[in-house]
Amino acid sequence: MTAPGLHVFALPGMGEVRPGDDLVGLILATGVELQHGDILVVTSKIVSKAEGRYVQAADREAAITAETVRLVASRTHDGHTMRIVENRLGMVAAAAGVDASNTPDGWVLLLPEDPDRSARALAAGLRAATGAEVGVLLSDTLGRPWREGQIDVAIGGGGVHMVADLRGTTDQAGKVLSVTTPCVADELAAAADLVKGKASGNPVAVVRGRGDLVGPLDLPGASSIVRGADRDLFWLGTAEALDQGYRDGYAAARAELSPPEQKDAT
Repeated sequence: MTAPGLHVFALPGMGEVRPGDDLVGLILATGVELQHGDILVVTSKIVSKAEGRYVQAADREAAITAETVRLVASRTHDGHTMRIVENRLGMVAAAAGVDASNTPDGWVLLLPEDPDRSARALAAGLRAATGAEVGVLLSDTLGRPWREGQIDVAIGGGGVHMVADLRGTTDQAGKVLSVTTPCVADELAAAADLVKGKASGNPVAVVRGRGDLVGPLDLPGASSIVRGADRDLFWLGTAEALDQGYRDGYAAARAELSPPEQKDAT
């Protein structure tokens, strides 16, 4: 019996990506021979660059504000303010995913407009060009609650199952699993980052050995793994939640103690 395993390797020689570049052509120009079941993990930044998602912004904070739907937490340390926000894609991330690294002075780079659509288009182009049924994940770097450091996660998906739903199956002891749904898309993105690196100039990696996760292009994308507000147990940061609770409690107490005529007036 062959032990299960993965082969993960980066594609060298991609070069700088510019607005309008054909990412399918750039990937194939590296000489990679794609196989059925390969999953390409593509750093979302090069997709943003190819899509021309540059915004002129002398102040990066203004660009972050423009991309913000909801402020989750904000902290100021040594004169620098860090904001954890929900962005227009529903992702909760530092700085709304706005990136100023490796961009011209006075410009910032936004996330792809629709990461799932971009991933599906890239997967479709690679399938048409090679005849290999491959999947594509777009990755970006996020922190995690209660954990130091950052990892890459999937923010877009095309032709790849996002989760492995093990509910209803049994473990080795015969116990039925009721909540086990590992997010394999994030696991693949993190594994790919180990070979891509952050400053190596290798923004694309191939994960080989999990062809069982590759499927039709109309599979749910990474937007399906964003937890909705109705199921979010950590809607606010700690300080923000305490402030909100204080304000709500203060308002309720005033309403209880105010004379009826004052209630009516308010």
